[in-house]
Amino acid sequence: MAREPPDLVLDLVGEKLHRLTPTPQFSIFRVPDLLRKLNEKAYEPELLAIGPYHHGKAILSAFEQHKISYLQTLIERTGIPYPDYVRAMWALEERARNCYGGSISLGKNEFVQMMLFDGCFIVEVIRKFGLPHLRGDDDPIFKQGWMLPHIARDMILVENQLPFFVIWKLFIMSEMPNIPRNENFLFTILRFFYGILPGKGFRRDGVDRVNDYPINEIKHLVNLIHDNWLPSPSGIEAYANNGKNNSDWSFVCSALEIQKAGIKFQKVDDHRDGSLFDIKFKNGVMKIPTLEIGDATETIFQNLIVYEQCSHGINPKHILDYCKFLHCLINSSKDAELLRRCGIIDNRLGDDEVIATFLNKLGDGGVLGEQFYYCGVLNKVNFHCSRRRNKWKAKLKHHYFKDPWAVILFLSTGGGP
Repeated sequence: MAREPPDLVLDLVGEKLHRLTPTPQFSIFRVPDLLRKLNEKAYEPELLAIGPYHHGKAILSAFEQHKISYLQTLIERTGIPYPDYVRAMWALEERARNCYGGSISLGKNEFVQMMLFDGCFIVEVIRKFGLPHLRGDDDPIFKQGWMLPHIARDMILVENQLPFFVIWKLFIMSEMPNIPRNENFLFTILRFFYGILPGKGFRRDGVDRVNDYPINEIKHLVNLIHDNWLPSPSGIEAYANNGKNNSDWSFVCSALEIQKAGIKFQKVDDHRDGSLFDIKFKNGVMKIPTLEIGDATETIFQNLIVYEQCSHGINPKHILDYCKFLHCLINSSKDAELLRRCGIIDNRLGDDEVIATFLNKLGDGGVLGEQFYYCGVLNKVNFHCSRRRNKWKAKLKHHYFKDPWAVILFLSTGGGP
């Protein structure tokens, strides 16, 4: 007969259960090790640190002087003394700190300085981007063409974020009286990042009207970008109307293989109202918008995928679903070459082999949701291929399989659909 567990074990288990506290919900977090180890460089800043996670790293220290310089010009232009900004950040410090997951080594004094210098830099670089007359003649960030894309790249990293309410507070404090709030700061932020995004997307309604947009719901810059780089409203509506059917799907073959099934690929003509995520299939033609692949493309996709994976309530996960769809189409350099020749891939990175390798690992480690955004497209493609295959088998049986010598001749000549 089994003995009762000793009281000590019961007490230890009870104590651990008693000490258990609810897991807090953070809006800014470190990349999980499972995803980070697949490509650490995609999550590391190259030029500047924003927020506490990469603050103080020697490799990023040279950029701190630019932040100090931008705060100085902000103070000179607005006439607001720096103690006012410090007090505002001091008041927000505890709320801001609670937005970060994991341990933060910075004390309150250093954390407040980080908030001020990083936040003012973000406000100023975006403001100067939208208002060129504010740029100084000797401002290297706008004089040297290489810096701005690298800054934008670092500011889209999930680990390189400030809570948006910090940025918004500094923007409001430093508003310029002759320029309405609808300058529009949110819209200018999006334009700032659109320069490095690999294709167009739809914005949420009201983002060009600050008073109509839920500012308090914006967690940080990655959240703002993700929510305003969307499929078209008609695409989202079709996805929503499909409901639970979005869970019933299977992947298609590679681009070359489905081309052999008679499917054609066609680049979607570039137009004002298009979205990178609007992939359609009709009458044997798959229409796909052009994907511009450059130095920052992998970093952008991987960080937005991590944001989707680690945030609650995001549905559909259109970034991950898009990457998985491309992964499905491109298994080799020949697949990449086919889509490049069709104008669907604009390759600014390397040869077709490089592109195939890049797209094959994109989204690795990401877990698909219960529903897949491209379920309807995949089902249409699979149905088309199955119908064509069945017709081919019937035709083959009718014309060849009645005569065994015809079968031998057919196989020897490599016949097939």
